[in-house]
Amino acid sequence: MGITGETFLFTLATLMITFAGFSALLFVIRQAAGAKLSLLDRFIVRNVMTYSFMLTGAALLPALLALFGVQETWVWRISGAIFALPMLSLQVSYSARRRKVVGEGAPFPILAVFVVLGSAVTAAMLIYVLVAAQYAAAVYITTVTVDFFTVIYGFLNALDIIMQQPTEVPKRSAP
Repeated sequence: MGITGETFLFTLATLMITFAGFSALLFVIRQAAGAKLSLLDRFIVRNVMTYSFMLTGAALLPALLALFGVQETWVWRISGAIFALPMLSLQVSYSARRRKVVGEGAPFPILAVFVVLGSAVTAAMLIYVLVAAQYAAAVYITTVTVDFFTVIYGFLNALDIIMQQPTEVPKRSAP
């Protein structure tokens, strides 16, 4: 017997891993086409991979805890804490980490959605699952889903910025 939302979480984990692979592949293709990877490119790839794998772990954690016979109420509390604390750390430190690596902060839309919305949703989920039990599964799953879509939003915005960067294509010699 599974836990509430288990199928949804497994599907979400599959989507997250697919997204991580696809996003990294875009940068490989871009590099193969002759574009040099910038500091921003590397920062984005690393962040997309980090967030995607963290979210994948969050999607799989409740089922893993259930395998050990943890009562479902506690599954969501434990999962919420294990997921939210490192995720919040990543979310609130994003601007500083980006500034350190790239030399400039994130554009406002990325800050608003990726950092502020993502952090607010994650923090609200943590508080809710620790004090309430009735809809803890729904709140946890919704948070993992919203955080995943904030990563997609951030990636698409970053991709738009990257695609505006000039590419250096090597000149071919005439035969």
